[in-house]
Amino acid sequence: MKKTRYSILINFILLFLVISFVTRTILLVLSFHKADLSVLSGLCIYGKGLVFDSVVAFYFCALYAIYLLVLPHRWNYSVVNKVLTYAGFFLAVLIIMFSFFAEFAFWDEFESRFNFIAVDYLVYTFEVINNINQSYPLPWLISAMVLLTVLVIFIFHKRKIFQQSYYSYTPFKERLLFTGIVLLCGVLGFLFISNSWADTSRNRYQNELSKAGIFSFIAAFKNNELNYYDFYAKEPEASAFSIARSQLQEFNAQYNSHGNSIRRLINNAGIAQRPNVIMVTIESFSADFMGHFGNTQQLTPVLDALADSGILFTNMYATGTRTVRGMEALTLCVPPTPGNSIVRRTDNQGLFSVGSVFKKAGYTRTFFYGGDGYFDNMNHFFGNNGFDIIDKGGRFSPGDHFNTTRTIIPDQYIHFKNAWGICDEDLYDAVIREADLRYSNQQPFFDFVMTTSNHRPFTYPDKKIDIPSGSGREGAVKYTDYAIGEFIKKIRLKPWFNNTIIIFVADHCASSAGKNEINVSKYHIPCILYNVKGNTTHAVNKQCSQIDLFATLFGMLNWKYESGWYGKNVLLPDFQPKAYIATYQKLGYLQQDSLVVLSPQQKIATSIWNAQTDEQRSIKNDPALCKKAIAAYQTAYYLYKNGGMKE
Repeated sequence: MKKTRYSILINFILLFLVISFVTRTILLVLSFHKADLSVLSGLCIYGKGLVFDSVVAFYFCALYAIYLLVLPHRWNYSVVNKVLTYAGFFLAVLIIMFSFFAEFAFWDEFESRFNFIAVDYLVYTFEVINNINQSYPLPWLISAMVLLTVLVIFIFHKRKIFQQSYYSYTPFKERLLFTGIVLLCGVLGFLFISNSWADTSRNRYQNELSKAGIFSFIAAFKNNELNYYDFYAKEPEASAFSIARSQLQEFNAQYNSHGNSIRRLINNAGIAQRPNVIMVTIESFSADFMGHFGNTQQLTPVLDALADSGILFTNMYATGTRTVRGMEALTLCVPPTPGNSIVRRTDNQGLFSVGSVFKKAGYTRTFFYGGDGYFDNMNHFFGNNGFDIIDKGGRFSPGDHFNTTRTIIPDQYIHFKNAWGICDEDLYDAVIREADLRYSNQQPFFDFVMTTSNHRPFTYPDKKIDIPSGSGREGAVKYTDYAIGEFIKKIRLKPWFNNTIIIFVADHCASSAGKNEINVSKYHIPCILYNVKGNTTHAVNKQCSQIDLFATLFGMLNWKYESGWYGKNVLLPDFQPKAYIATYQKLGYLQQDSLVVLSPQQKIATSIWNAQTDEQRSIKNDPALCKKAIAAYQTAYYLYKNGGMKE
């Protein structure tokens, strides 16, 4: 190679491409049996991957290229330049090494390149660093990154690459050409290469392997929220609302407004019951953890017993793949809007929610969280929508200034905690203490309880179950079930128990990754209504969504209320089975075995889902079915952006 002051830059780009190639190859090997590779798809993965990696390399080198352009020759071999170059090179290589290790940790958890979740994790560094520290040998990993970085510097030094850069003469015109190429390639990549360019295969693993982690991270950071009208297939506004209203019509519902609204009065016949309601939202709890859904590991004896004595929804689906998406569905009862959950957005106060109905009925509303509710904007969302907050405590933000109270769980009540919060037993004890207080004040209550124990690093109090703490997901699931059992034992002795319904429902599945972009089976969650008086139903087998839960419960309780929801009473004879399942960009509408997926660039795809094999077969789009999907998502986005979801 010709001696030039750009020797470090050129070799850095080559180093980055080699490391990216190795990363992609290892990830491919780890997911080889899921990627359904052919020679053509393999070439596509590496070809597109090279383009993404090159663009990232040019991004990395842009400032250094400008520095080399303007640096006078007489300063090129100065001590100051050498110090700056070594320091900058060390930092750049260390970032690459960090990305290298982080990609494997992220893939192990989500089987995906960096996405919106990684962006969230960058914001919430305290929880994430603690989580990583408790899940992986962090000191050893950091030491390995530093040692590898030093090794790279040593190799560059032995190959005299630094000396070539410091002591060569490169004319200004040649420097202008080199820098111009780097900047031009970076700009062209920024303008014309989109992360969605990788999403051409029906197999999501092939798509993810084609991407570059850093490029995907930047793309996710830029696209935190997607404007439905800019990116997705649309219907005329009037037509979309006409279809949506028709879909939401029930024999006991009457619309109380016209046009672009879905507000209606629900008139459930019978004498209204007024029980307390405690909803336990279980972190990352897939249906297939339970014996009722075929699991033979006996991880959930308590929940399986509750399912036998309560009401089990056997065919319910989560709307998304994150906790905040589950919270959105269970409080607002709306299809997911593209991008981040409404819980994570700033304009989410004063919304018409489940809490609104309980408020009008005279109930107190409390959000319980085992961790710090600052995380994922939870406190901002619940506090500004009428819920009192009880959490582990921690940071405050401007969004914490709401018109409700926030109570920190005292240290004397905490017996175990990890990076994500206190153990479920301690959280349930806080719920019981608050229920005792509400009962003594003769206040009916609705509690939204969010657990954390079933989350990596999967640690929990010792000697509670027969699986050692921190040994993996199975132990966390079994402890989650054990804690629920202890909770039920305690509340059965309480005077308020007989008039209290307890709901157990998952926020999302343990993993949403699969062979397809939207893998239907990875959205299947359990839901149990326990202690419902006077109801003989023991199983609800109709296909439904998280957003249908409270419309169904209020139907059982014979409540009359106003609804601004897309959720419906599953038990009514005219209920049409369907579920909304989505990623951050792909919006799925599942009706029995037909799945319509709306994607950016106005794409629509329909497939037939085989529940037995969990496979999807592409079919021709059904216009009527596609219009139902479009109407639901388009009108939900419209209502949120135009104030139609406000109380």
